[in-house]
Amino acid sequence: MAATERLNGIAVRTKAVAAPPGGEAAGVHGRLFRKSLLGWYLYEFGASAFATSVITVFMGPHLALLAHASADESGMLHLLGISLPPGSVYPYAISFSVILQILILPLIGAVADRLRRKKLMIGTFALLGSAALLAVGLEVSYLQAALLFVVANVCLGAAHLVYNSLLPELSPPDERNAVSSTGWGTGYLAGGLFLLGQYLFLEYASGDRSPLEATRICIVSSGFWWGGFTLLHLILLRLPPQVATPGAWGLSGGVRQLLATARDARRFPMTVLFLVAFLFYSDGIQTITAVSTQFGQEELKLGAEELARVILLVQFCGVLGAVLFNALSRWIGTKHTLLLTLLVYTGVTVYVYRFLTSTAEFYVLAAVIALVLVGSQALSRAAFSTMVPRGREAAYFGLYEVSERGTSWLGPLTFGLALQFTGSYRLAVLALAVFFLGGLLLLWRVDFRRAAREALSGGRA
Repeated sequence: MAATERLNGIAVRTKAVAAPPGGEAAGVHGRLFRKSLLGWYLYEFGASAFATSVITVFMGPHLALLAHASADESGMLHLLGISLPPGSVYPYAISFSVILQILILPLIGAVADRLRRKKLMIGTFALLGSAALLAVGLEVSYLQAALLFVVANVCLGAAHLVYNSLLPELSPPDERNAVSSTGWGTGYLAGGLFLLGQYLFLEYASGDRSPLEATRICIVSSGFWWGGFTLLHLILLRLPPQVATPGAWGLSGGVRQLLATARDARRFPMTVLFLVAFLFYSDGIQTITAVSTQFGQEELKLGAEELARVILLVQFCGVLGAVLFNALSRWIGTKHTLLLTLLVYTGVTVYVYRFLTSTAEFYVLAAVIALVLVGSQALSRAAFSTMVPRGREAAYFGLYEVSERGTSWLGPLTFGLALQFTGSYRLAVLALAVFFLGGLLLLWRVDFRRAAREALSGGRA
């Protein structure tokens, strides 16, 4: 007989599955499932410290301080015969880590599906990444610290890829929006609380420590936070035993699987179209988030303390956004909710260009961005999870991660060129509307129902 699955509010006919065991066995199964889901949330709770504290706040100043200490009398660094300013070390480290992720993550996704040891892979990458952050606590040079950051950032992307691919295994299709939203909301809550604790440390407990020592302590504490919650994640997470594909440990097997996934993707045109749409609007989202503090500093002349409050506001409003947009998706559907978030983003660029003048308005706008930021991220992940063929979740989430990172240079480039040729931060922000409108038009063409049928049937349906 056939059963009906709900895919983000869409009814799709599938093969029947056995009913869960009854009685005491069902109770044990339910408790194990709840523990696994809690473990899944706790990983996000720990990894958020890296994204919020290290990437957004402390690693940039820390590398700049180390680089300035190594600069010559003219204030320049010399690396491989190239002269560069100390402030460029962190942007270059980020760019290098993103390039590595684009090259490596699809292969990691393919290997994860063949190896079928996702828990092991998450633990390996996350603990290696947290160890790299702890090593920053040693008195290393600016170049060593930059390389440690690159290792940690690549490990973060790899662990997050495999972590995302567990979503279909830990939740039925009609609960994906709620589970994904809870995961994102948990991460933003943890990031806000952790960053608040670090700000309090810097304000009241840092004593006579130098800025370099203070940032080093904050980075190392982020490593402990990430590693500690990863261990809790590994303790609680329970996955059914699976047999690895023969040759799964070999690199050649992973490459073959990656090539097979690329060929196989042609059988899922709606999934590919969703990825292209996500590629557009995700780049816009990342860029507007990254340049918002620069806009506040340069255009509105906000100080460091005000910008710190904005970052905290974004973290806590993001939690509310996860709840609100999950509820909205149950009312109007996932696709229409995502389209609404892109309309809001477009409206934000217009408002910044034409109306934004005061600090109070900037705070309100930051809160609005935070609401749609988490809503769009959580629902995009949940929607994509219903569009991937079973047994190849990690490989397709590898493509998802590359779609998120692969054009992350386009938005900043567009912003930079608009700023260079117009001299206006407002026009530069307005130029980002092309990413949201382009993503909206492409997403409008995605047939979520057809994508779900194709994924369930293993091809065009």
